[in-house]
Amino acid sequence: MTEIAVREIFNLLPHRYPFLLVDRVLEVVPFESIRAIKNVTVTEPFFQGHFPGKPIMPGVLILESMAQATGLLAFHSHKAQSSNQKVYYLVGVDKARFKRPVEPGDQLILTARMVRCIRGIYKFAAEAHVGNDLVSTAEFMTTEAEGSA
Repeated sequence: MTEIAVREIFNLLPHRYPFLLVDRVLEVVPFESIRAIKNVTVTEPFFQGHFPGKPIMPGVLILESMAQATGLLAFHSHKAQSSNQKVYYLVGVDKARFKRPVEPGDQLILTARMVRCIRGIYKFAAEAHVGNDLVSTAEFMTTEAEGSA
């Protein structure tokens, strides 16, 4: 198991502020699983309009944070970097469910496991928790492609 700090995340993912939604990888087992965190702060740009007086993290951004965790698992597993012309594209999201809102001050614990890889299409099962509370679940499919990030 390996921990990945934010500086290394910058080398693995092409995302940057305000769209980088993973702050740290707590553990990763190549081709198997990942556990990462997203610290949700009141200064996130989306809270300004979602929703004034009752800020909650948009569900689509919770899904995006889980998808970025799957990308980190794939990049780390292949010892690839976004700067060497490898890109992982999201090609499907299935069975997305939301269990409770995510608010400023929460810390998302993102977990994903690689379910399978067939002909360059990866399938992952992912979850997001706040503490012991399940926030969201989804299945993701990605593919690796050549191209600049």
